This record gives sequence, structure tokens and C-alpha cells, in this order.
Amino acid sequence: MEMRMRMILCLLVIISIIGCVHGDENESFRKQPTKVKTVKGTKMCVKDWECNKLSKFCCNLTITDYLDTDQFELLFTKRNSPVAHAVGFWDYGSFIRATALYQPLGFGTTGGKKMQMKEIAAFLGHVGSKTSCGYGVATGGPLAYGLCYNKEMSPSQDYCDDYFKLTYPCTPGARYYGRGALPIYWNYNYGAIGEALKLNLLDHPEYIEQNATMAFQAAIWRWMNPMKKGQPSAHDAFVGNWKPTKNDTLSKRLPGFGTTMNILYGDAVCGQGDVDSMNNIISHYQYYLDLMGVGREEAGPHEVLNCAEQKPFNPTAAPAAAS
Repeated sequence: MEMRMRMILCLLVIISIIGCVHGDENESFRKQPTKVKTVKGTKMCVKDWECNKLSKFCCNLTITDYLDTDQFELLFTKRNSPVAHAVGFWDYGSFIRATALYQPLGFGTTGGKKMQMKEIAAFLGHVGSKTSCGYGVATGGPLAYGLCYNKEMSPSQDYCDDYFKLTYPCTPGARYYGRGALPIYWNYNYGAIGEALKLNLLDHPEYIEQNATMAFQAAIWRWMNPMKKGQPSAHDAFVGNWKPTKNDTLSKRLPGFGTTMNILYGDAVCGQGDVDSMNNIISHYQYYLDLMGVGREEAGPHEVLNCAEQKPFNPTAAPAAAS
């Protein structure tokens, strides 16, 4: 009997060890019970580390409730393939840690579950498109290669604009080429994002290509903040917080995914008709909707999904005509 009990105890120990080694990768993201407080008649919540500032958005689902490690791997299944240029850099943990800054502000936590999932698919649709090394006949399809890059491979210049030398002066030797999940270019953008994240990106722009959490934080900051005062952020345009003016309506700018492209890229993508650069971003968004179980049919009608005929919020200055 004693020998049998010893064998059972040994078996339990072995099972416990195996469970620790092969346990769920999401284990480290388990949360403590939600803390609830009513402030001026509004229900406010705190959800452990992931949504850790008192906010009405923290009373909703948080991102780990509907996007886990396996789903992230499914979205970016080829990011560590032999053709990728950032093998081992991007991962689920870095993304979730980055979102913790913004979930109390509504990133991925606005509205019901469907809207929340759509926003994450939309944001990652931009990220996947801008960091892809996929091509037409790539194994697994061209949309499976998001997060293939974390920096511009052959920068043609240093992207230093001396017009901003008083506010965001270029550091000697620093190069402000494209880096990150939504690539950052130019000293003034590194400076503004660095101020927001409390990072010295003017002296050390390389931080963005060295730390995936910082890279995701920078990208989410761009998503959550307008390019100019009085204009919507991509987040507000997508989730419906933004109400278009008459001028916006005349410019065919409507709440939805199409306007997020207008905000982030302007006339580099929008107002150009049915161009590949626009369609590639849309295709990534629809692909991620399908993989997340939402379905591309939830992306909305064509006029909401694209920006082919939208006037840009911030048109590029036309070059002066030759005299």
C-alpha cells in the first residue's frame, strides 16, 4: 500500500512538472478580479495590470479576453519565416504589454465585443500591411507575412528636417528612418512620440527597432491621437466617436476604416482612386477579421471601407510650378 502511494505521488509530481513546462502561454496574463467604483453616477473599473487606471472602458472586455497567443500566431504566422527580417522580434506579450497604456483610454475596449475585435483587426491590418514581406505567390498567401520588418532596410536619407531644429533638433549621428509597427519617419515624429511615451527618441531613435513593446506603443499612440488639433484620431474615426462636419461629408470622409487610412497616410493612399496601396491595407484588415472569427462581412459597405475618393485631411503641398 505504501509503495502504491509513493508511485501515485511520483506520478502527480511528474504531471505537475509537465504542466509547468507545457502550460498555457497565456497564463502570465491572467488577471485579478475587477475592482468597480461609481464616480458621479458612472461605473468605473480597474482590471489588474492590463487596464489598471480607473476607467469606464476597463469595465468592458479587455484585449486578452478575446485575443490570445494562438490567435496572434495565426494572424502573423509567417513573421519568423526564413524570408523575414525581424525574426524573433515581434510577439504577443510585447503587443499586450503595449496595449496596457491605452486600454483605459478605449483602445480595444470601446463598445461591445464585436466593435472591440474590429478595432484590433483594423489597427493590426495597418500594421500587417506596413510591415509585410509577402508577395503574390508566397507560401501561405501574401497576407500571412505581417510583422516581417521592424525597420527600413535601405534608408535613402537620414530624415532630418531642420525646420524643426528648435523643437525637435536632430542629434548628430542619429538617423530617423522608418522604424516600428507603423513606421516612424523624420525627427519631428520621433520627437513628438518620444515626448508622449517619455522616451528620448531624438537621441535614440534605435530604441524602436530594439524593443517590440516600445514599437507597438508608438504605433498605438499614432492610432489614438490626431495628426492635428480639430481632426479625429484613427481610433475615434473607427469606433464612431467622431462626428463628421458638413465639409467632411462633402469631402466623402465618413466614420469607418477608410478614414483611418486618410488620417494615417493622407494623399499617399487616399483620393487616388482604386490603388494597390489602399487595397493592400483593406485586404489585411479583412483577412484579420476572418481569422479572428468576426468575418469580413462586418467590415462595412464599400464607401466606409475605402478612401479612394476622399479628400485628404492634410494634403501634401503641391510643388511650385516652374516659371
